[in-house]
Amino acid sequence: MSRRVLMLGWEFPPFISGGLGTACYGLTKALDRRDVDVTFVLPKHVQSSFASHVNLISPGSAPGHPSLPPPEAVLVTREAQATTRTMVAGEMLEQITRQLKHVTTLGLPMTAPEPYSSSLPPALLRLALESAELRRVLKLPDHIDAATRTVLLSELAVQDAVPESGGRGAEPFHSRSSDYGGDLIAESERYARFCVAAARDHQFDVIHAHDWLTYPAGLAVARMTGKPLVVHVHSTEFDRSGEHVNQPIYNIERRGMHGAVRVIAVSMLTRNLCVNRYGVNPDKIDVVYNGVELDPKGAGIEPIKQTEKVVLYFGRITMQKGPEYFIAAAKRVLDVMDGVKFVVAGNGDQAQRMIEMAAAMGIGNKVLFTGFLRGKDIQKVFSIADLYVMPSVSEPFGIAPLEAMGNRVPVIISRTSGVGEILTNVLKCDFWDVDDMANKIVAVLRHPPLQRTLRDSGYFEVRGITWDGAAAKVDAVYERAMAAVNRR
Repeated sequence: MSRRVLMLGWEFPPFISGGLGTACYGLTKALDRRDVDVTFVLPKHVQSSFASHVNLISPGSAPGHPSLPPPEAVLVTREAQATTRTMVAGEMLEQITRQLKHVTTLGLPMTAPEPYSSSLPPALLRLALESAELRRVLKLPDHIDAATRTVLLSELAVQDAVPESGGRGAEPFHSRSSDYGGDLIAESERYARFCVAAARDHQFDVIHAHDWLTYPAGLAVARMTGKPLVVHVHSTEFDRSGEHVNQPIYNIERRGMHGAVRVIAVSMLTRNLCVNRYGVNPDKIDVVYNGVELDPKGAGIEPIKQTEKVVLYFGRITMQKGPEYFIAAAKRVLDVMDGVKFVVAGNGDQAQRMIEMAAAMGIGNKVLFTGFLRGKDIQKVFSIADLYVMPSVSEPFGIAPLEAMGNRVPVIISRTSGVGEILTNVLKCDFWDVDDMANKIVAVLRHPPLQRTLRDSGYFEVRGITWDGAAAKVDAVYERAMAAVNRR
């Protein structure tokens, strides 16, 4: 019998806010190829229109669990996937789950009625009112007539009225990365109750919980079933908030790491944090690096011809990603070099500050903000990039550089990034040393031989960093966790 895993995660395609969803998808896809049965539990409300092709079950109808809320959860069964004939609003979810014969997904509704809203951040909306160029980038009407202006102002009023809560580093629900806002701890507890109920109806050998939001659920299910818990540390509160940690979130992370039978860290950098800041026994931690899916031609994207060089920032715009250092380096590059544009692809709580910095430095017309990107738009932005820069202050791993290399884009990364532990065909710099960062950017843009070497050697290197390799290591962790519980 194949190994059966109850996997708990906050993101899964097509509903992704950051690298966590990408990692969960890549890992489950690779585990599927190893014939590992995965039941994936999401804290997502997939509305009826998204799930007309699958069986719907009501948590409230589960015997013995009257406390669960009545709105439906979604069970995507393999049988339903095989008989699908029509594509509905959830076609991306359907396509993904149809590919994974050993993966089942469960979801439940959260407090927010539209956890995947895609409203534009206030800073972009305000600038869009005045900038025709920005309106074209954001695909808004070129001409702002009275009616359109009223709509935009109304949107701003709604967004300004929504309080930003949910801990340091979290984003409000009205942002594009809208899965990390509101009372996250309460939502995590609600998710845990649902997982306990769902676990009674499913057979599994091991529990795999991704990041702190799912740790309470993992601990509760482990207590109820006696099954081994493996927690996957993709980032810590120290990565998100520096030394000013949110204490309740830190406590949840620590309980999860100590309560688990095994801990998976995405890098040695993260492993050391778990040991030194959370007091975790180093013998129970396994380092499993993330992988990447390589199919740059599969998206059918043709490179965009251009006369200007493009330097790309791709990812969440948060404190830990170092966006201010990217802007500072951009200023230094533009002081000595013409014909360069800096493209910022992403969204986050530091977006407005990043825009204001660019404007204050007088380079606002040289820095373009695309907002949050999904699907083929990601390949499009890589196809126009001459260089990718990741200036992270604290990066437990960092999947985006692997994606850039897979799309034959040269890469500069911060030395404080986990992915740097396994990459050699990239340029590295200290995030705070913007002069060194700018010099390396100029060197790549001005010297085609260097650019070709980074591009070709990087592409060759990244071909060996796969999710299949990561899945084999994770499967071995499951084996160790099950053996440890059996010995008890």
